[in-house]
Amino acid sequence: MTDSKNRIENTKDKLIGKTKEAVGKATGSEETELKGKLQSKKADLKEKFDDSKEKIIEKINDKLDEKAGDKEN
Repeated sequence: MTDSKNRIENTKDKLIGKTKEAVGKATGSEETELKGKLQSKKADLKEKFDDSKEKIIEKINDKLDEKAGDKEN
């Protein structure tokens, strides 16, 4: 559940960031454009972190399962 929630939040942040960036460009507001770019990049980094975290969790679970299987034999 948390993974889905994080993905939705990241997608929302990317969309809002891109919108802010576009509004900043259209209005000539460099500050708004920068805030949009930063919000999008933040979402990208959070997404990469979440993906890495998931891979680490999978590897740990696989190793624990492997060791449990060794003990049964």
